[in-house]
Amino acid sequence: MRAIKLLLTAITLSILATGCYTEVIIEDEYLDEPILNVQALLKSYELWYVDINATSGNGEVPFLQRAFTVSFVGETVFANNNIVGIGKTGNGFGLDVGYFNTDNGRLQINHDVDGYWSLEVFLVDNNTIELYDSNSRTSYYLEGYQRNNFDYDMLFYDNIEYLLQEYEVWEKVATSEEGTVNDFDSENYLQFYFEGNRSMFNSSVDPNGMHFNDILWDYGGEYSLFDVYNDETLKTLTLDYDFMGNDYFELYVINDSTIELYHSKSGTVYKFKGKGFITYLKSGISQLDKKRMKTEYGTMKVVRKRKI
Repeated sequence: MRAIKLLLTAITLSILATGCYTEVIIEDEYLDEPILNVQALLKSYELWYVDINATSGNGEVPFLQRAFTVSFVGETVFANNNIVGIGKTGNGFGLDVGYFNTDNGRLQINHDVDGYWSLEVFLVDNNTIELYDSNSRTSYYLEGYQRNNFDYDMLFYDNIEYLLQEYEVWEKVATSEEGTVNDFDSENYLQFYFEGNRSMFNSSVDPNGMHFNDILWDYGGEYSLFDVYNDETLKTLTLDYDFMGNDYFELYVINDSTIELYHSKSGTVYKFKGKGFITYLKSGISQLDKKRMKTEYGTMKVVRKRKI
């Protein structure tokens, strides 16, 4: 795409129907590539989903590394840095995080926290763009959507780890009458977090109604999430308790503050509500510490046991 040669035979200026290119034709000369109308391209979709797993290069553009989506409205850059509330915060656009211009055919962003960035923009296909930071030689790939056709369910399931970590704790609020007695019946709180590159959890048997800062954590260990073969809306969760073995669950997202864990061994369903929502604003320590990382869940060939 970057190396397309155009044989130019007349002087013409035209905007393609997509509004994404300005084609300049000059008699008997070659241009390296069509001039991309960056502003029209950026505004052709209301939401740009940052496909973090497609990122290439060893550098980082901090505000893109944090964001699930970015939007370009007027001269303002918006970002959804939280998965909780996405689709509702800022009418779906998220938070105002800075402003931009497209002078000289580049995307120039003055971010409220991360300062000035100048990024090259390339059209990959009809709804995918590449934002390239030449200083770090890093490319981010963004997929364009309108707010009314964005698949929020897939966003939750594709980024389930971040949903789990956007609350200080998850409190058990219901246990099904069905199911056999098991050790997990006594666990009332779960906490999920990263420790380096490890996905860690804590659990507690403290009584319901505790403030999350007062909870005493009784157990802990690593946790693992898995995709399920041929079942895109199901994830499985394994809690690997230190010295205590594993607990295995089917994980269901009810909404952005409620999950259900189906303990397949006992047949018990546990409902958990998130407490202590962590808002990743455009400034503050928590905002700066949070980033998305490439995530490749393993795949299990299991059959969904819970019928809903």
